[in-house]
Amino acid sequence: MNIDKKIQTRSVFVLIVTLLFLCGFYLFFFRDGERLNSFWRWIIHVVEQREALRNYVESWGGLAPVAFVFFQALQVVFAPIPGEATGLIGGFLFGLWLGFFYSTIGLAIGSLGAFVIARLFRRLIRGRLKRSGLYRRLEYLIEHQGIFISFVLFLVPGFPKDFLCYLLGLSLMPWQVFIILSTLGRAPGTLLLTMQGAKLYDGNIAGFLLTLLFAIIAALPAWYYRNGIYAWVERRARQDGNGGGSG
Repeated sequence: MNIDKKIQTRSVFVLIVTLLFLCGFYLFFFRDGERLNSFWRWIIHVVEQREALRNYVESWGGLAPVAFVFFQALQVVFAPIPGEATGLIGGFLFGLWLGFFYSTIGLAIGSLGAFVIARLFRRLIRGRLKRSGLYRRLEYLIEHQGIFISFVLFLVPGFPKDFLCYLLGLSLMPWQVFIILSTLGRAPGTLLLTMQGAKLYDGNIAGFLLTLLFAIIAALPAWYYRNGIYAWVERRARQDGNGGGSG
């Protein structure tokens, strides 16, 4: 099978998976009246209590954004809960642009924290990262930095960006370069998540679900083609290494 046929086959597979997800979502929620009612009641309850919740958070004054930024940074370093949840919460509590701003600040601090921890405790972090098969696919980034490659990986939906922060901390990449590429690379996904939270607060349930669906559909190809992405990273890193560049 040639490359073009492989690409066509994979494209058809991604399309089929997306259609199956949409059908499954419809059958799970909209063909079962009780499930639909329970789901809808939960959404309505959250939306009805939104003003009281936001007013409570605002009563904290300046501590509210500080606490959120701290929590957002903490989930990068220790990952107690998925970062997708905190991004959505930011939009719900602070609105689109403030939520996006606070999330970006928190993610930047957390990303730099993971980067610095890896740099200070190289042997310990390297030993832990080596347990992951992903380390073997991306270890070329440690030797060759791969600025362009790293930026692309931060852009890819669903890619383990926290892992990437620790991995790049083992490289010789300057922290100033890292903070710029990680912040810019995370920005589109952060904005999309914040938008979901803001739409939920505004009571725009249809907009929230459509944005959520768009995010899932955008992540599906990245998940399916992940091995191809890792292979591209290896090839690119080898080329950069042979050419003496930094990517």
